[in-house]
Amino acid sequence: MLKGKKIVIGVTGSIAAFKVPALIRLFKKEGAEIKVMMTKAATDFVTPLTLSTLSENPVIIEPFDPVDGSWNSHVDLGRWADLYLLAPVSANTLAKMAGGIADNFFLTACLSAKCPVFFAPAMDLDMYKHPATMKNIQILQSYGNQLIEPSVGELASGLCGAGRMEEPENIFGLVKSYFENKTGPLSGKRVLVTAGPTHEAIDPVRYIGNHSSGLMGFSLAEQAAEAGAIVTLISGPTDLKLAGSSIERINVTSAAEMHHECLAASKESDIIIMAAAVADFRPVSTSSQKN
Repeated sequence: MLKGKKIVIGVTGSIAAFKVPALIRLFKKEGAEIKVMMTKAATDFVTPLTLSTLSENPVIIEPFDPVDGSWNSHVDLGRWADLYLLAPVSANTLAKMAGGIADNFFLTACLSAKCPVFFAPAMDLDMYKHPATMKNIQILQSYGNQLIEPSVGELASGLCGAGRMEEPENIFGLVKSYFENKTGPLSGKRVLVTAGPTHEAIDPVRYIGNHSSGLMGFSLAEQAAEAGAIVTLISGPTDLKLAGSSIERINVTSAAEMHHECLAASKESDIIIMAAAVADFRPVSTSSQKN
């Protein structure tokens, strides 16, 4: 159930961050795609190198690279993900999330999430039981975020009580169960959608095509996925990006390529929606150089 699922793991400054590598490995073994974001404080407890190696993606800490100025888009990350898993979450970050504060990349990405958000607090027992923390958790739950309650056990302070981040295996089980139980009117159905234009080459520079944006096909694919379907989207050339989902996207250029991919994918499809604007004509022959 996790193959192809896109999960963002958010890590904040807590000694419980040492559990995150094991958590990433569990998701990767199940075929999930993982991206990691961290607060600066989190890097004191686990290195970005460790998490980037295990996730097979660069770890995001800052909104932009101070060397070359390249931007890490919190909006794109929020649209990419099928689920946010924030673990561990410190009392400080909990308070900022509840108040809608966005003074680092982690927090701006949380505000931009278009998917379910699971959060696993980790702190000392008196901090966890403080009325302010309890109120902040209630506020986040009122927004629809899912609490992964900390367990009772020995804490870094040497005290024993609630505040210990849940173990990786249990967190993994909760997330996997969420995806397994997610249902909808198209649950289990395989839907094939085509989208965008096709480009029929005249030579290496020119082609016959049209101005189709692909927006209709992409929207249909995303709605089918929201309804629980297993979706394959075959798209001609377009700049559109899919919102956070597990849609399989196959990019093609020509009508012949789209025809080939459609025939292959249609064999296992329950529903086929042909929304692509396929070119009406193609040249009899294609020149290898511009004429």
